[in-house]
Amino acid sequence: MLVDKRIYLASQSPRRRELLKQIGVAFDVLPLRAVAGRMDVVETPHADEAALDFVRRMASEKAACGWNAVETRRLLRFPVMGADTAIELDGAILGKPAGRIEAQAMLARLSGRAHRVHTSVAIQHEGRQEQCVSTSLVTFATLDAATIARYLETGEYLGKAGAYGIQGRAGMFVEHIEGSYSGVMGLPLYDTAVLLRAFGLTV
Repeated sequence: MLVDKRIYLASQSPRRRELLKQIGVAFDVLPLRAVAGRMDVVETPHADEAALDFVRRMASEKAACGWNAVETRRLLRFPVMGADTAIELDGAILGKPAGRIEAQAMLARLSGRAHRVHTSVAIQHEGRQEQCVSTSLVTFATLDAATIARYLETGEYLGKAGAYGIQGRAGMFVEHIEGSYSGVMGLPLYDTAVLLRAFGLTV
């Protein structure tokens, strides 16, 4: 059991911070990318890597790198949480768009179709790591060019897998969801709570 009910969050995502606060989890953000100016975790899929395998690997690597930072920096030894979300369409992973043109192409591909959103959460404490995965099926309405253009003007697509965030204006594109709404946002709350309880944290 943990002496102090607190974790480190190895993520810069404001949505994950909001969701953890929603369920009353005390946490400190643990940056992973400030070591000698290099990326601790390279968020690029391997060749032919399935979306599910990719999010599992990313969440695991983030939690492991975070734990390594705890040991290296001699921080208080709270558990480290890593998470990753990927959008899958036709077996391909839609990552974060490099710019407006790529975002426009992604939204055009998602228009009028169903896609899967996979989110994996991993927690590491000492030599133990546990992980969960949530998959949701999201169906988009048909989007015309003008609708996509208006959305792109908001800039909400920046830094978001698949060029959209369901908690923002893109929520009006969603006709139907099968699965976890919070999982689509980036942190499936039910699965995360189960994982946290496994490490002795009451939520």
